[in-house]
Amino acid sequence: MSDQQPLAVLGAGSWGTTFAKILADANPGRTVKLWGRRQQIVDQINASHRNQDYLPDIELPTNIVASSDVAEVLREASLVTLAVPAQSLRAQLAHWRGLLAPGAIVVSLMKGLELDTDARMSEVIAEELGLAANRIVVVSGPNLAMEIARREPTASVVACVDEAVAGQVAALCTPSYFRPYTNTDVVGVEIGGIVKNVIALAVGICEGKQMGDNTKASVITRGLAETTRLALALGGEADTMAGLAGLGDLVATCSSPLSRNHSAGRLLGEGLSLAEVNARMTQTAEGIKSGRAVHELAKKLGVDMPITSAVVAVLEGKLDVDGLGPLLLARELKSEGASG
Repeated sequence: MSDQQPLAVLGAGSWGTTFAKILADANPGRTVKLWGRRQQIVDQINASHRNQDYLPDIELPTNIVASSDVAEVLREASLVTLAVPAQSLRAQLAHWRGLLAPGAIVVSLMKGLELDTDARMSEVIAEELGLAANRIVVVSGPNLAMEIARREPTASVVACVDEAVAGQVAALCTPSYFRPYTNTDVVGVEIGGIVKNVIALAVGICEGKQMGDNTKASVITRGLAETTRLALALGGEADTMAGLAGLGDLVATCSSPLSRNHSAGRLLGEGLSLAEVNARMTQTAEGIKSGRAVHELAKKLGVDMPITSAVVAVLEGKLDVDGLGPLLLARELKSEGASG
């Protein structure tokens, strides 16, 4: 990757804008191009270096240039970071595939599983763009966008099957406040980021129902066990689940009011309908969108995930939130363990 080529980020929501800021702060002499669907946000970023809709009061670096013209953003970009809603990714990639610069590395910030196909985002990228695995990178971890935008110290994981490529990308996103660790377990890193959204919905529901810390801690802990079982069934590694992309991301998402999935679950627990929750949310809560895909994948693989099953039943209107509690830990009695 030439250090003269621009870096591109597609998606000007909170995480996409924050990651553009990470890249811009880490590479002050380099242009970071940010694609936004809404011209109002694009104009605001260029005129005042702010994205008031998603990161109010955060001043963005001047080397971030926004545009609603995706072809212009992708032109000559050596690194292309994708930060769009998971369920819209495949359709958007179909329009973007001919615009990538030769040899560009594609980074996924998305934490979702595609409905109907049960595909991880790296798999969707590989299929739609025809890229080899060593040109696809996943970034995941305890990465609440607003905290990072404020430059609060944060660690994350940069995963690629090619460790050297992961290292190249990590070097591009290492400002003083953001510390990436590399990993070759792409499956584990993605599954950790996907399932934690569903577990965060469960914890949020518990909070909305005013259940105590014992309940929430139990759901988080057993939620990690569910996540680990699914990751291992797909070829992921247990060590990944004990790290930043597993436990770290799960704790942050289940504990913080900044988490969209935690907030959505809390609203459900307070008695709002799913339609009312969606109307309240300004950004996508991926657990709501991906929960069914996670549930279907687990059934296909024969992986027992009672918390996920219970949350999906609530989302699909098959279970009232009042009936959720008894099902969260509904497994046969056995010794504790991630595989148990």
